[in-house]
Amino acid sequence: MSFGRKTIIAALMTGSMALGALVGAAAFTGVGSTANAAATTGQPSNVRGAGPNGAFTPNEDPAHEATESAAREAQEDAGQVPTIP
Repeated sequence: MSFGRKTIIAALMTGSMALGALVGAAAFTGVGSTANAAATTGQPSNVRGAGPNGAFTPNEDPAHEATESAAREAQEDAGQVPTIP
């Protein structure tokens, strides 16, 4: 009778390890995850003033222009993303 119990316990342990490996592999490979796909599509959200093609488009609103420095305006006029406040 002990041979039957040992076989059952060994089979349960093997099945448990196999299931754990499958769950672990799914967790680390992102199976079923759509967060990564959603994060990599579309325009970057951290670039202010990005136009439809991804190029920088300056804010030429008069209220905005009145508050910015000459150095920032020069960067905008050169088509650069401003690094100066």
